[in-house]
Amino acid sequence: MADVLLVYWSGTGNTEIMAEKIKEGLENAGASVDYRTVDAVEPGEVADFDKIVFGCPSMGVETLEEDEFEPFFAEIEGSLSGKKVALFGSYGWGEGEWMDAWIERTKEAGANLYDTGLKVNSTPSSDEEEVCIAFGEGFAKF
Repeated sequence: MADVLLVYWSGTGNTEIMAEKIKEGLENAGASVDYRTVDAVEPGEVADFDKIVFGCPSMGVETLEEDEFEPFFAEIEGSLSGKKVALFGSYGWGEGEWMDAWIERTKEAGANLYDTGLKVNSTPSSDEEEVCIAFGEGFAKF
């Protein structure tokens, strides 16, 4: 079985670019990665992993994507206690407040949060892609 579950939702492709680069970083550091979009993961599968990376962009008024990601995250939230979790996503406006709320929610679920959540405004630049790779490498060692 893979060491790390990386599950994400992307509408415009920006969060998907981040996911691919974080996966690259995880693999650079020797982790095996189960890499899937949120619609390809059954909530019960999350319990099988000790390390999980979640990716979701900011939607609407600074919220997680409402149709697929939010219901999935709400369902698995109760099984995150004691797990190592990393959060990432892109945003298009504001300051990325959705990430602050998501971090608090993840901590309240009892997860051991890596770093402070990685957020990128719009499409990741090549420098931001390098940051995503380093984020993955760091989480692999966390």
